[in-house]
Amino acid sequence: MKTKEFLTLLNEQATKSLIFEFLPGQRVGANYHITEVKNTKIDSVDCGGRTDTWNETVVQLWESPSEKNKTEYLTTSKALAIMERVNTMRPMDQEAIIRFEFGNETFHTAQLFVHETQNRDNALLITLGVQPTACKAEELCGVSTDKPVAVSGCCSPDSGCC
Repeated sequence: MKTKEFLTLLNEQATKSLIFEFLPGQRVGANYHITEVKNTKIDSVDCGGRTDTWNETVVQLWESPSEKNKTEYLTTSKALAIMERVNTMRPMDQEAIIRFEFGNETFHTAQLFVHETQNRDNALLITLGVQPTACKAEELCGVSTDKPVAVSGCCSPDSGCC
């Protein structure tokens, strides 16, 4: 999901509870806060020696230990107000992929992508998910997701990969 799509969703679903599910059946607690919004520029070199750049928006969610008994979630309107305030101070790339950074006592900190959204009567449920790492130079390295990589050739110093 792109940043602009998330902002549009928040705007269209105003005044609903904003709920995040980080694993099947496991939700970020109602005691969460949006503690940081990061405008991140990725400037990379893949294992085939190719360069790439792109932007990401990373929204950090944090569960406040002092509010563990809280039952009311942050509303979509409040989240939108936070995001709009950030955008006035540090303009966000509206075309950037949005991720949510979350971790708690039972789940390691990770940057999660929007897997699915569900509009419910009084809530907007954002189901988060992970994407596995991948070889970015599959054709150069001869890597296929269908079969194991042959040890000879790929990633040897003279292969042009790695």
